[in-house]
Amino acid sequence: MEIIPAIDIRGGRCVRLLQGDYARETIFADDPAAMASRWQEAGARRLHVVDLDGAREGWPVNQEAIQRVVAAVSIPVQLGGGIRDIATIQRYLEAGIDRVILGTAAVKGQATLRNALTLFRQHIVVAVDARDDVIVSEGWRETSGVVAGDLVRQLAEMGVTRIIYTDTLRDGTLTGPNFPAIERLLSLVSTLQPPLSVIASGGVSSLDHLRRLAPLSLEGVVIGKALYTGDIDLAAAIAALAS
Repeated sequence: MEIIPAIDIRGGRCVRLLQGDYARETIFADDPAAMASRWQEAGARRLHVVDLDGAREGWPVNQEAIQRVVAAVSIPVQLGGGIRDIATIQRYLEAGIDRVILGTAAVKGQATLRNALTLFRQHIVVAVDARDDVIVSEGWRETSGVVAGDLVRQLAEMGVTRIIYTDTLRDGTLTGPNFPAIERLLSLVSTLQPPLSVIASGGVSSLDHLRRLAPLSLEGVVIGKALYTGDIDLAAAIAALAS
């Protein structure tokens, strides 16, 4: 299971939000590129970057900061936030982004998702962001009415190969992942053909949480706030899962 550090960018700085609430922001660093280098040096094999302003506005906002992150590291970067059309996807892939994450486009703009899968299938990840098992979009500000499991089935039918599942009520809380929800999702995914790769996100704040997730059929786990507060030491966590 891959441990993927999160770098959330707002106003060009590295921040964390509590449960996706833009009014509850903590600034952790002024330079996301320097933070990216720090996580690479600690052993990260991939980075998870989100343009928070882009997610809120519906189009890319922090492109300059994102480009600096890509230039600062040699490991792959997956990027989400405000990516709603094919031109933006192509531009980011050409700029060196390895995977592009579609969230709102998977709920509201499925024509874009279908086209993206046709053109860039292996580079497309879909964010399954849920609150009380219902999908949220538009920077987590809108509730869609779509049940998470129903969306996942639909994504599989469309040919999506990888998803990131986030329980938005756990995100940034340091209260632990929603293990029952993750296990239910993995049980569902195992029945699909072919099964989707699943990355979990939200609430991870200890080595014990990682050890509980490790035996599950997860491709990876995104860790954000716990790395910035020091609740989890990235190098120690990577070593612990490798042993």
